[in-house]
Amino acid sequence: MSTGEAAAVPRRRSAGGALLGSEISVLFRRWRTWAMLAALAAVPILIAVAVRVRGGSESGRGPQFLDQITANGLFVGFTALVVCVPLFLPLTMGVVAGDTIAGEASHGTLRYLVIAPAGRLRLLAVKFVGAAVFGIVSTLVVIVAGVAVGAALFPVGPVTLLSGTVVSFGEALLRLLLIAAFVAVSLLGLCAIGLFFSTLTDVPVGAMAATIVLSVVSQVLDQLPQLEAIHPWLFSHYWFGFGDLLRDPISWDSFGSNAVLQLGYVAVFGALAIGRFTTKDILS
Repeated sequence: MSTGEAAAVPRRRSAGGALLGSEISVLFRRWRTWAMLAALAAVPILIAVAVRVRGGSESGRGPQFLDQITANGLFVGFTALVVCVPLFLPLTMGVVAGDTIAGEASHGTLRYLVIAPAGRLRLLAVKFVGAAVFGIVSTLVVIVAGVAVGAALFPVGPVTLLSGTVVSFGEALLRLLLIAAFVAVSLLGLCAIGLFFSTLTDVPVGAMAATIVLSVVSQVLDQLPQLEAIHPWLFSHYWFGFGDLLRDPISWDSFGSNAVLQLGYVAVFGALAIGRFTTKDILS
């Protein structure tokens, strides 16, 4: 490798890091991003206030863990995740992922981003990582808001797991963080799908809508027993598998299966996004 080529490698890496930092900074400076995070934080707050005002629900009615909130405020976080996983988290991820490339095209900035030293492949990778970071942050927002409002309105203490074992408050928080990791991983496949749709159009709303609709369709298909053969291949199939993290000992089967499935979707739709984006005529 010549001296010039050797010097170009760190320059490309530096450009990639700067581009990722800029992407995340821009993403979290948008009012839309903070509005979506505020809406997610409102979910556990509304759940906690409703339970506080109206009292606990009967066992078996309402979302999972709802009837346990009055005894332990930590269950606000668990309940909020159960409520947010099927709709609110996929919706916000669909908005962010669908806007990745199409949003730049609609604003006329895409052609400036793909020129050296960024390049198309690096730009796609940065956009995917930025959307994935949002998925992590949005999940943590639900949990942090749930734990905070739960501790403020209800007593907190040791938690009884699904297996009947009682663990300390600290270990329960650790389990909640593991569940956050599970949910964040669950959103990666949808993130890749949204990125691909975003390369197909210059209209962000179209990519957002397609991603969100596909999320709903996947969950509907997963509920039909007639289609049981394809259930393990649906990206939403393991979204509620985090219950295995609330057992003693922890069962990692669902976590592993979910991670492999999501990585498969990332690989397939990432390749489709690369194929589309690297051959696309960029006019804006």
